[in-house]
Amino acid sequence: MTLFQIWAIAPREIKMLYVTIFMMNMGFYALIPYLTLYLTGSLMWSMALTGVMLGVRQFSQQGMTFMGGLMADRWGCKQTMVLGLAVRSIGFMAFAVSLYPWHFFAAAIVAGLGGALFEPAIQAAFARLAPEAHRKQLFSLKNMIVNIGIIASTLMGSMLLSVDFHYLGIFAGSVFLFLAIYIYMVLPALDIEITKSHFRKDIGSILRDAPFVGYTLILIGYFYLYMQLFLTIPRLAVSVTGDPSSVAYVYGTVSGAVICFQLAVTRYFERYPNRFILIGLGALLMGIGLMLFGLSKGLLMLCIASVLFALGTMISAPLMLDVVQMFAPPRLIASYYGFNGYSMALGGALSTSLGGWFYDIGQARGMPLLPWSLCLAVSVLVTGGMCFFKERSGVQLTK
Repeated sequence: MTLFQIWAIAPREIKMLYVTIFMMNMGFYALIPYLTLYLTGSLMWSMALTGVMLGVRQFSQQGMTFMGGLMADRWGCKQTMVLGLAVRSIGFMAFAVSLYPWHFFAAAIVAGLGGALFEPAIQAAFARLAPEAHRKQLFSLKNMIVNIGIIASTLMGSMLLSVDFHYLGIFAGSVFLFLAIYIYMVLPALDIEITKSHFRKDIGSILRDAPFVGYTLILIGYFYLYMQLFLTIPRLAVSVTGDPSSVAYVYGTVSGAVICFQLAVTRYFERYPNRFILIGLGALLMGIGLMLFGLSKGLLMLCIASVLFALGTMISAPLMLDVVQMFAPPRLIASYYGFNGYSMALGGALSTSLGGWFYDIGQARGMPLLPWSLCLAVSVLVTGGMCFFKERSGVQLTK
């Protein structure tokens, strides 16, 4: 099935969510990577203070997605999306007018809370609106659109930063404000069951869902691997080539590979019904790709490793979110997506802390492959965990 065929079979509401997802990623990645350059360059912040501020934004989002999901299940996905997009718009525009560190920290918290509101609502809406017969293809196109948005963001971010960071903040905030209005005006009320039960009861029922909690814990390892893209891989690329622009080549290769090959990869693996095993396979390929990064001696090897890493994400990413709704009862689907967000929060925190620590230890002790060997070991554990999980959980994988 081609890209145009998938777009043609997508329901009108899914197409609206595609537009939203594209613009969200364009607005987010146009600002956040360049925010670091602005703080450490123009404002002369230390890397430590900048890292803490970015960590606060990450935690205020991923740490609160569970609450955002619970709200979406009670208030409605559309309403929660509109509120979250509007809140993020305020946070991003606040970056443009911030002067002191506490201003930036406050803006980071507001921006993160906005994401905590709209992220599980969008995931739940997409999962419920995607027709069962074409779920894999629609999720694959979603993954492609995310990467197209990232590539578009680099063009907008570079152009606006060259003029003034304040314009970049206003642009990114305006994107989310537009999306809030767009969703409110054109997206119909979503046919998703709204629960009236007590928060405590629903939290308890999710925590007692041992297979789902186990699945979420295993995905911590996946996100440990994925988040290497934002710390150790850029540091390695510059170390190997001596050229900061090599980071852009790595990111461009990863996103370009996903855009070019995602649908072909999805078609190939449609013949294999066991989704957990495929998620494990994707994680294993990511681990091998990361090990190849550690062995790289030049830009060509870095790009080859990027393609292998991207292949792993192409196998795993469309399936991971699709699997969540198979655990969840209809009335709690957004809550399940919100709880599953803890895997990214914990995996990302471990990736940026332990990953950077092991990288420094490896360099200091003459063991440069140490962090990459750890990544390979984590990928093997994720793969093994997915195999074990399939045998023990009893979750129905196909419908």
